[in-house]
Amino acid sequence: MEIRTLSPFFSVSPQITPEDVGVIAALGFKTIISNRPDQESESQPDNTLIRAATERAGLDWHHMPVISGNITEQDVDQFQDLIHRANGPVLAFCRTGTRCASLWAMSQARQHDVDAVLQATQAAGYDLTGSRQRLLAQASRGAGNLPQAVRRHDVVIVGGGAGGLATAASLLSRQPDLNIGVIEPAQHHYYQPGWTLVGGGVFDRAQTARPMSQVMPKAVHWHQTAVAQFEPAAREVVLEDGERIGYRILVVSPGLKLNWEAIPGLQESLGSHGVTSNYRFDLAPYTWELVQHLKQGTALFTQPPMPIKCAGAPQKAMYLACNHWQRNNRLGQINTEFCTAGAALFGVQDYVPALMEYVERYNIQLAFQNTLLQVDGPGKRAVFARSKANGEVEHIEKAFDMIHVCPPQIAPDLIRNSPLANAEGWLDVSPETLQHNQYGDIFGLGDGAGTPNAKTAAAVRKQAPVVAENVLAALEGQPLRSIYDGYGSCPLTVERGRIVLAEFTYGGKLAPSFPSWLINGTRPSRLAWLLKEKMLPWLYWQGMLKGHEWLAAPKRLPHEPNRHEAVPACDFKEPRQP
Repeated sequence: MEIRTLSPFFSVSPQITPEDVGVIAALGFKTIISNRPDQESESQPDNTLIRAATERAGLDWHHMPVISGNITEQDVDQFQDLIHRANGPVLAFCRTGTRCASLWAMSQARQHDVDAVLQATQAAGYDLTGSRQRLLAQASRGAGNLPQAVRRHDVVIVGGGAGGLATAASLLSRQPDLNIGVIEPAQHHYYQPGWTLVGGGVFDRAQTARPMSQVMPKAVHWHQTAVAQFEPAAREVVLEDGERIGYRILVVSPGLKLNWEAIPGLQESLGSHGVTSNYRFDLAPYTWELVQHLKQGTALFTQPPMPIKCAGAPQKAMYLACNHWQRNNRLGQINTEFCTAGAALFGVQDYVPALMEYVERYNIQLAFQNTLLQVDGPGKRAVFARSKANGEVEHIEKAFDMIHVCPPQIAPDLIRNSPLANAEGWLDVSPETLQHNQYGDIFGLGDGAGTPNAKTAAAVRKQAPVVAENVLAALEGQPLRSIYDGYGSCPLTVERGRIVLAEFTYGGKLAPSFPSWLINGTRPSRLAWLLKEKMLPWLYWQGMLKGHEWLAAPKRLPHEPNRHEAVPACDFKEPRQP
């Protein structure tokens, strides 16, 4: 079996056998297309047997027979429609692979530059220069039906947050001449991990914001607008103004959506009536104002169902508030309650004992499986759904003098309503390579990715180099060898001056960055506080966003040459001018 890659989504092969199907599935292909008619030659394997093996392996099967040397316009139409609908990556085969490559080239010529298509087939070992006139005819036909991209980039990055900018910087640190376009409408970039400290009176809000123009890498083309939709079959994104931007590789890092509207009464009350949240730049100072002025009464801190960004943030706000009240001899007059939709204080058990010491020290009441449903700001009341041990759910009303709300969080509409989403609406990427599970020329990272890691800036710091290395490998048609292990970090600020530095990978496995004699992450530490307050902001602005990967080098698989190796990789190459 000899697999040849034409694009990240599509590869071809000469005739395969039923025995090859297991290897094809292991290589990550999702669909097999047979373009060879039955009984074309005496030695040809039975398509029925190949189909049975394909279905046993859980792959999709399509038989679209095409007569050798007689590819019709109807064949090209049918093939183009099949590829657009197929679950990818796709492997097509015929006797030698030439028919499949020709079908692909004709369908692609309707959307892309003919010379680029010919370069891609030539690189895969199929010389189709004799079909140039027919490809040009296909290009002319496609021009009347499909809008053409005005500009193209080697890499298009959607999102100018931590994930997008860190990936751009990591790519440029490896290949400075790479043609990168970043699509981001915002004019300011925020260091969101600092908002907890703003709400705790440690940072000033201005410390957490910078003009986007100051942090955007100078070597990229910044498209100062938003994406309206993805068109992965055409390898284009459509901008809000209708302009189309083409790419060889797409990196998607749009963050997530804070779903404030999911809780009736919340949006109307935020910033007044004692209702606040550190999850908004403009509200974090109000949190500190409430903490300072509350003398007695009830303070509620909420946490919605997972996933959320920085799962420790709701607790951090609570611990800093309690620590302030304790320092000012008010803790005994304030009833503090942590209302979490979860069934545990923290998802990684090793850190729970240290957190429980502070829960007891501050006399915090833990209300597990309490999900916020409604907020009445003027009435200073909140309604929760409480799950009981017998499975029943009851609604309970709680009065408050102050309530810090962590809103429910979902994938952004742009992802949820696109072909890039998984069943839950998040970006459907591999948890390890961060490559899209259907489209091999798309990668994703950050809070919008459907990976089971903690959604933290520390996770992005580790993901960006992995994406950068794998993107460059894909551009060169090489296998993907950089692996993300699920690292996440949550500096749990338990008091002003001390932090429980939680660090872990997939499955809750502890992953400390420092030896235990320096920082024992399972215990409160003053050194971890200095790291959080002094070093991490500097590391973010001057390291991560500038392509410096201190303590963030990606893990790599060893290179083992394999003639069957066919990780979907490079798209056809085009000139690298913006």
